[in-house]
Amino acid sequence: MIFRGKVWKFGDNVDTDAIIPARYLTTSDPRELALHCMEDADPNFVARMKTGDIILGGENFGCGSSREHAPIAIKAAGVSCVVAKSFARIFYRNSFNMGLPIFESVELVDAIKDGEEITVDSSRGTIAIAGSTKTFTINPIPPFMEKLIADGGLMKHISRK
Repeated sequence: MIFRGKVWKFGDNVDTDAIIPARYLTTSDPRELALHCMEDADPNFVARMKTGDIILGGENFGCGSSREHAPIAIKAAGVSCVVAKSFARIFYRNSFNMGLPIFESVELVDAIKDGEEITVDSSRGTIAIAGSTKTFTINPIPPFMEKLIADGGLMKHISRK
């Protein structure tokens, strides 16, 4: 899978309340959650981002409560994938369960500026910055996990079998 988009850079310890504030958890409608994605971290994020853009996080992205609403909001907002230095373990698993591709890269986060464009090749395990010859290595997503993402997440994957 290839993901190409503008980077929206966030810092360390972005918790699930910043990704989707608790005040919006009265719904599980992905379209409604998408309207408030990253609202407490950047109130204008949804208005400024474009479908296919990429969230870049620091250490421990997705920490806090274990709500599945966080990766649902990110995916429904049109973010193609998330790259971070590290992820909270529950967020990591929830992301794959919801069909949101995520990748860890300590080096990329420190080497890129907000607004630059990157290309993530999940099969080859590389990330490239547009206009640069430097590439970064990530762990490729195993084929069975790529299928899970392509199917839209764990439940949709299971229902196809």
